[in-house]
Amino acid sequence: MELSKQVQIEKKTAKQSKRGFQVKEFFYFITQSKSVLIGGAFVLIVVICALFAPLIATHDPYQMNMADRLLKPMEKGHLLGTDQYGRDLFTRIIFGARVSLEVGIVSVGLAMVIGVTLGLISGYYGGWLDTIIMRFVDIVLSFPVLLLAIALVAALGPGIENVILALGFVYWTNYARIVRANVLAIKEEEYIQAAKTIGSNDFRIIFFNILPNCLAPVVVVATLGLGVAIVSEATLSFLGLGIQPPQSSWGWTLAFGMKFIREAPHLSIYPGLAIMFTVLGFNLLGDGIRDLTDSKLKRN
Repeated sequence: MELSKQVQIEKKTAKQSKRGFQVKEFFYFITQSKSVLIGGAFVLIVVICALFAPLIATHDPYQMNMADRLLKPMEKGHLLGTDQYGRDLFTRIIFGARVSLEVGIVSVGLAMVIGVTLGLISGYYGGWLDTIIMRFVDIVLSFPVLLLAIALVAALGPGIENVILALGFVYWTNYARIVRANVLAIKEEEYIQAAKTIGSNDFRIIFFNILPNCLAPVVVVATLGLGVAIVSEATLSFLGLGIQPPQSSWGWTLAFGMKFIREAPHLSIYPGLAIMFTVLGFNLLGDGIRDLTDSKLKRN
């Protein structure tokens, strides 16, 4: 009895030390990766601005003052100037971060749910299900992504909910293909065959044995996809199909700023910079996570 207890304690200690080593290795990689540090800093700034927008904002984002329209930066207490209706541009950009992150996160989450689920079913069961799902993927991929999103929003109507639905529908295909490819390899592993032998049902095998081993590439694609979704939302809003006024949106602000590009270039410059740095942050963060997963795969 004492020997068995000692063995159990040793195994538990070994697991804890291994887990501790993995955590230390992860944080060491973060501190050494410039992509993760720079990208994470940009993303963190945007997230803080979105979460604490009412505290950071210096003015009411919807309050108009035609007497102060098209003010230059740092004029009359307006950090980045004002727009064509006299609203504070800094405040509008801060509140626009909320819209961009909401659309990006929810649309990517929707695309992940659809794509991962269909990828798991297609890869695990194969046969006619695999053929139907993959041919549907090919049909969606045959359309230019942005044009398909524009068509869907035009059919559904403008608004944040319809933008999220449209972006979620056009971007799920990447997740389906990646997950299917991983499932085809994983389902032949010995531990999957062992799970089938002991009587585990398909649901448990798919979501408890296979899915956790497919998540690493999915997280990388999702991180990079956040930047793509934010650009797509800004594009749709720029074309008048996305977020509608008076709600603040970087794309909408940029579109109206183009009308005053000569007399008030700051209306286009600052929303454009907000989009650029946010997308750059997610891209750098995604590249860093991909490097982390690649290094672990090479070691294993």
